[in-house]
Amino acid sequence: MEILQSNPCVKEKDGVYSINVNEQEKKVYCDMTADGGGWTAIQKREDGSTDFYKIWADYKKGFGVPFKNYWIGNDAIHYLTKTNQELRVELLSFNDEKVYALYSAFQVGDESRDSLKRHNRMKFTTLDEDNDFNGGNCAVNRHGAWWYASCSDSNLNGQYVGSALSGPDYPFWLHWKSDTALKGTAMLIRPKH
Repeated sequence: MEILQSNPCVKEKDGVYSINVNEQEKKVYCDMTADGGGWTAIQKREDGSTDFYKIWADYKKGFGVPFKNYWIGNDAIHYLTKTNQELRVELLSFNDEKVYALYSAFQVGDESRDSLKRHNRMKFTTLDEDNDFNGGNCAVNRHGAWWYASCSDSNLNGQYVGSALSGPDYPFWLHWKSDTALKGTAMLIRPKH
């Protein structure tokens, strides 16, 4: 949002920009089009070229390539959501249908506390850090790290498949396409006006 406000010429020019995250430069994907623009992508997936089945340390620092598939990093998400942020979750089906969900408040705590409706106030779980309420590890069962309870109504970091297969271990959003795998996902944040 700061980039858009300081340089209105970037309006409707989605792409990779540099931002300052806790006094470090970080390359991020920014959506300068949707709902007036100014969105920073904290998660983005459009194909299976990046493996999201990773350990805690990888999710902590971030991984992937911002213009295609990436996770910005839990430390960066915590830093960026210290101020009041809204969250836009964009979903794309294999039929090229698009929908989004908008949340008026989104915040991720530090490593001791992370936060989406059933997932609200849940801790982040990875294949090597089990913080869910399930008897097993939901990240292992669902093949991807997420804010699991026991286990999930969504899993945007699940195993990417190239078609609309059904199953909770693929990227899915229960209240849109049930547990049908999604072609693309993005989680975008910006300061709440």
